[in-house]
Amino acid sequence: MDVEVVKTFRFEAAHHLPCSPQGHKCRRMHGHSYRVDVHVCGGVDPSTGWVIDFGQISSLVEPLLATLDHSCLNEIPGLDNPTSEHIAKYIFDGLCSRLPGLSAVSVWESETSRCVYRG
Repeated sequence: MDVEVVKTFRFEAAHHLPCSPQGHKCRRMHGHSYRVDVHVCGGVDPSTGWVIDFGQISSLVEPLLATLDHSCLNEIPGLDNPTSEHIAKYIFDGLCSRLPGLSAVSVWESETSRCVYRG
């Protein structure tokens, strides 16, 4: 049986989008309560009954998100233009070599707006 499991995390951060058009509200410094969904696909292990222990996902994701939480994202190397798209790729790239089966990272910047990056 192949399935996809999703573990959700949250972090708070400020940013501004220097590449947005002049006069656009996102050029100004502002903050978001981000939600991050980490998607892992794979076969269900018959002995455990799961694809991966959710705790294992947490142990890999939480240190990465700790560098983003309560920070100015523009100051983090690689996030000089911290759009949801770039944040999702940053998180995916930080996990892909250590999290087998990683299939996507979703970054929600609001309850109605998100980006899904699949590598």
